[in-house]
Amino acid sequence: MSDAEFDLLDELYFVQPYHYLKETLGWEDERLLETLSSLYQEGFVKCMTEPDRELFDQVDIFREGKKLMFLATKKGLMAHNAL
Repeated sequence: MSDAEFDLLDELYFVQPYHYLKETLGWEDERLLETLSSLYQEGFVKCMTEPDRELFDQVDIFREGKKLMFLATKKGLMAHNAL
């Protein structure tokens, strides 16, 4: 897990919208979308349209990520806490 992935997972213990992550981390869109995509592909985060509505179909983070919310999965939290 990269430092960026670790830092992003720190923010995803609770559902967070994209704009919150961008503001809190101070990252450019490209870095944030790449890191979210990487974590999503590993199964470490899930995508949501609302705090209680998870997307189960494959999501294109680069195209849809700015309008979504994110949450660390159990697998992601376990990996994050193992470091």
